[in-house]
Amino acid sequence: MEKAASSPSVGGSYPQKNAEILSSQYGINLFLAGLLLTFAWAVHAVGISKSHLLSYLITLMLIQLLWMLWYLCRSCTQKRLIRDKDTHAGARWLKCGITLFAVITLILDSFKIGYYIDFSNCLSPTEGIFPVTHAMHTILQVYFLWCHAKDIIQSFKTLERFGVIHSVFTNLLLWTNGVLTESKHQLNEHKERLITLGFGNITIVLDDHAPQCNCTTTTLCSIFSQGIYYLYPFNIEYHILASTMLYVLWKNIGRKVEHHQQHKTPFKFHGITVGMIFGLIVLTSTIAIVVVYLIQIGRSKIKSELALTMFYLHAIFVLALMCTAGIVALLIYRLEDRSLDNSKNPARKLDAELLVGTAAGSWLLSWGSILAIICAQAHPKYTWYNLPYSVLVIIEKYIQNLFIIESIHREQEKVNDDIKTLRIVTISRGSTLSLTASYKEIYNDRAARDSGEVPCLFTGSICGRENGGGGAKEETSQENSSVMHSGSDFSFYSRNSVTNNKRRVLKNIAAFLFLCNLSLWIPPAFGCRPEYDNGLEEIVFGFEPWIIVVNLAMPFSIFYRMHSAASLFEVNCKT
Repeated sequence: MEKAASSPSVGGSYPQKNAEILSSQYGINLFLAGLLLTFAWAVHAVGISKSHLLSYLITLMLIQLLWMLWYLCRSCTQKRLIRDKDTHAGARWLKCGITLFAVITLILDSFKIGYYIDFSNCLSPTEGIFPVTHAMHTILQVYFLWCHAKDIIQSFKTLERFGVIHSVFTNLLLWTNGVLTESKHQLNEHKERLITLGFGNITIVLDDHAPQCNCTTTTLCSIFSQGIYYLYPFNIEYHILASTMLYVLWKNIGRKVEHHQQHKTPFKFHGITVGMIFGLIVLTSTIAIVVVYLIQIGRSKIKSELALTMFYLHAIFVLALMCTAGIVALLIYRLEDRSLDNSKNPARKLDAELLVGTAAGSWLLSWGSILAIICAQAHPKYTWYNLPYSVLVIIEKYIQNLFIIESIHREQEKVNDDIKTLRIVTISRGSTLSLTASYKEIYNDRAARDSGEVPCLFTGSICGRENGGGGAKEETSQENSSVMHSGSDFSFYSRNSVTNNKRRVLKNIAAFLFLCNLSLWIPPAFGCRPEYDNGLEEIVFGFEPWIIVVNLAMPFSIFYRMHSAASLFEVNCKT
């Protein structure tokens, strides 16, 4: 009988599991086809042009637009229905971040439209259609994520799985296209700088995809072509954030959730002044270093070596500070005795997996640099700074990943900070007595009221009067009770003070690491990449192999810093 009763539920799960498997395979094949098309265009394969790649991407975006419109229309017709929501998904700060990146992406699309108009005589029409379609796709997708990122879909589940996974891999392909385009531009600049550094034995062949005609307005063309590549880092972050949010939505389809109240954790600047000040100092100095680096690199061999030395020394100092801050935070956690939240949470699980997975990009580059330093026969002076820099990159990510993952899995304190100690002063027999109710008494007062009992909160005069007592025994009992409460209050205040100090230190560390990760995102995102410019790795591994490694690993390294900053912002709100 038990088997018969359980069989329908087990059998009912098969269609959902099959739909999940089928939709994931559909998405992977969609992505692989686009990836090969992108690779074919990048290597100038015969018969494959940029218009073919853009046509494929336009088709994917149009299909996603149709699905999002259908979902939005269906949601409007079912407004009165109460829907389950994943309170952990689609945080407001995450939506604000993706909106900021989307606005800059729209500026990028407008630059592409202007670039197409200036070179319209020799460009394919798809290069004009693509930015227009992409702009519409961006606007609707941001609106969709703002309204429905928290949804737990329980109807049309099979269809919705295919729609959401299509959206996930469409954004991943747009991210890949952006990464490749930006990497090709960085590679061309890098090849030109290698000659300045004296690496004349490396064959320099520029990978040029420039239009084969003259621009109608030279000044505007220069602004558009240069501006596009400075905006690509924001476009890249926009698409990877969108794909992660959509992936969480896909994982939540058909999920059964426990209905419990989720405490909001707003961001507060109070108490994190020290962390913010040190973080802003790091951020300001990093921006200055990047500006000087981009100006000096490639001007001459001496200036390039000075720029590399300056970058390495600054990065070593920042990474050492981050390692120290992370170790202090982990030591504080070891001193606390708080359980971990192991409940099912797709958003939290994805955050942890992305932290470790994308850190592998930086680790690959760091181990490559360490091996090159060990194996190289000649070592210019500036390359020795690369050794401690690479070692610190590996250690810092180890420590930071452990801190973030433990932080997002720690259960929040259930004690409300707004609960205050109640102190009542009464006058008895001409003397003033301070009667203090400890926190535990106030907290337990709720249980007493629920059971119908009147709590005797104020031990001494009040209860004594109600019981008709007024003798010496009651006074002695009252005084002893007052002393006991004073001792209890002192112990409570002491524990509370230590806890608050720990929380304040953790919040300052999270704020500091947040700004440091934003700082370390800026250099590689805007072209400050010593992995390209020091030249040592290219001599040891060969030019083409090392460039392939850098182009594959660098996007993950850049994303790691932005994702870490987002996770640390959440840690700061939660602490």
